[in-house]
Amino acid sequence: MKKIISCIVIVSFLFSCNSGKKGNMTVKGTVDGLKKGTLYLQKYKDTLLVSVDSIKLNGTGEFILADNLESPEVYFIVLDKKETEKIPFFGEKGEILISTKLAKFATSAKITGSKNQELLDKYNEMLKKFNNKQLDLVKEKFDAYKNNDTALISKVKKEENSLIRRKYYYTTNYAVNNADYEVAPYLALTGLYYANVKLLDTINNSLSKKVKKSKYGLELAKFIEDIKSKEK
Repeated sequence: MKKIISCIVIVSFLFSCNSGKKGNMTVKGTVDGLKKGTLYLQKYKDTLLVSVDSIKLNGTGEFILADNLESPEVYFIVLDKKETEKIPFFGEKGEILISTKLAKFATSAKITGSKNQELLDKYNEMLKKFNNKQLDLVKEKFDAYKNNDTALISKVKKEENSLIRRKYYYTTNYAVNNADYEVAPYLALTGLYYANVKLLDTINNSLSKKVKKSKYGLELAKFIEDIKSKEK
């Protein structure tokens, strides 16, 4: 009888150890400085941001969240105390590690374990340079209007248009060069929303079969189809 009870205890213990977070994507991490709060793992379903997992923390900033995904897509880590500060990351099958600080929840996040995230980070580094230049031009144009300098206004507008074209071409080339990854159609959808449909077609035609069938691959194909149907 004692042996039977011992076996039941062992089985119960093993079951409790294996009854944690389950999913083909596991997100593990720490929030330095956080002692108590609730973390949410969120993603977009249609146009709504929904929570797919959550964990209540009490006494520790360590967390594990999980979800089942069919193809890589963008997720968000959200803290109930800082709902306006979201940590975006490209989710993939496997284990993803995220470390951040409570004081700078979104801006101090470090993410590893996702190739798509790695590629997105490199793209964003270059995009930041484009955006900084664009801010400089906005200030220069504001001053030109203030001084009624029509020649300078015309010059700045030309530089703005040139900068936008360069940004579009950079995004297109970057996506084409990484057409084996889901970040490619994602960049087309988010970075080329107002671009010529030819650039979107260029990216779409370069995608691998696997990526074409992914969430963002299918969304890109539909987006292009919708644009072309409106042009008819």
